[in-house]
Amino acid sequence: MWHNLGITPSEALWVVLSALGIYAAFSLLVRGFGQRALASWSTLDRAIVIALGAVLGRVVLGYTPTLAAGVIGLATMFGMLRVEGYLRRSRHGAYLTSRPILLMAGSEVVQEGLRKAHILEEELFFKLRQSGIRNLTEVAVAILEPTGEVSILRRGERIDPLLLSRVPNQSRIPRDLLLPE
Repeated sequence: MWHNLGITPSEALWVVLSALGIYAAFSLLVRGFGQRALASWSTLDRAIVIALGAVLGRVVLGYTPTLAAGVIGLATMFGMLRVEGYLRRSRHGAYLTSRPILLMAGSEVVQEGLRKAHILEEELFFKLRQSGIRNLTEVAVAILEPTGEVSILRRGERIDPLLLSRVPNQSRIPRDLLLPE
């Protein structure tokens, strides 16, 4: 039967172990490089990601990939996503989730936030332009989210402090931009 599937039980086990190893390594590397690794990519970044996908696929599937190995590899990866989702909802889930990073407080660019996020000021300005910001005085806050996206809240309506509960350096945000607590 295993011969018809194109994979032996020991090869199937290696596919599972390889998928687990690659998943763990990828997760650690993304966390090590921070949310910036998930932020918007240049054309070169996209090409590198495609090449990485090919390399990772070969590592997981082994020397001679088969349909059965591919299905086992995919099932293992999806299983790991499910386990990670469960762990995120547990009381220790904060260890698996990056914290947001304050990039702008009012019209002030927070340089330490840019350094921590590995974002250049020019990249922040690009995100501001994409959001339709024409002047830095229009910005209430800019935050690098755990997903790698940059959220930009405009001045005008006061911000509910609850929305900023996990954001460090909240004290830098001008009080007139926040609802009273």
